Amino acid sequence: MIGDILADTSIDSLKMLPYLFLAFVLIEALERYSGAFTEKILRKVGKAGPVAGALLGCIPQCGFSVMAANLYAGGVISVGTLLSVFIATSDEAILIMLGTPGAAAAIGPLVAAKMVIAVFFGYLVDLLLKDKISVPREGERQCREREDHDEEKGMIWSALDHTARIFVYLFVFTGVVNLCVEAFGISRLSEFLLGDTIFQPVIAAAIGLIPNCAASVILTQLYIGGVVSFPSVIAGLCTGAGVGLIVLCKVNQDRRESARVIGILFVIAVTSGIFLQILM
Repeated sequence: MIGDILADTSIDSLKMLPYLFLAFVLIEALERYSGAFTEKILRKVGKAGPVAGALLGCIPQCGFSVMAANLYAGGVISVGTLLSVFIATSDEAILIMLGTPGAAAAIGPLVAAKMVIAVFFGYLVDLLLKDKISVPREGERQCREREDHDEEKGMIWSALDHTARIFVYLFVFTGVVNLCVEAFGISRLSEFLLGDTIFQPVIAAAIGLIPNCAASVILTQLYIGGVVSFPSVIAGLCTGAGVGLIVLCKVNQDRRESARVIGILFVIAVTSGIFLQILM
């Protein structure tokens, strides 16, 4: 059984390597050559911040969540705009789904749902809590923190580095999911994660808070494997802002404020997931 699982896991992971590499080359190019332009957009959008944040967050990488955390800590964007970027961000989930037969059809509904949630709650938070959480401090010195990304590396080398790391995560978590499905069955594994209940989004949202791209890989593989529901993967990917969460805690001097922002993000994700679970 172990041999079959390893063989299937290896084949599934290796099939995605060329696609992942190509996708990361494009993302590296986008980040290197349009990063300044994107930051300029976020600086000047004003009341359209949550909409712009949701659109930028849809791009499958966590660089924009890192940028948003920096701009928020510097008082340039509102808390609603920050949350809209975090909610819309899906890290590597979309790339994995694009490279998985049968899963690509869910990308459209997933992105649409996350955008609606990001825009709605971005404006709601700005309306109700903006002054209580953070007032923009235009002109203050900005704290700068980048994603683990070396500008001196060539674009191809950085893409290879990202591809290698995601391949390792994919191989490990795909193998674990396959092993658990083989040992317990999808039904029992789903039941363990509170499947078919309104509480599964809570577990998924908690997984999403892991400040690493591993969270999006875990959630995507669980969804592709039929272990977690669509509303649950939405909840998990709404909190899955990747290293943006770490950067927020590092660059924002008010630690309690950062904790409140993350807490609000978690509540939004859980509420949205449970709402979708009830509807579906």
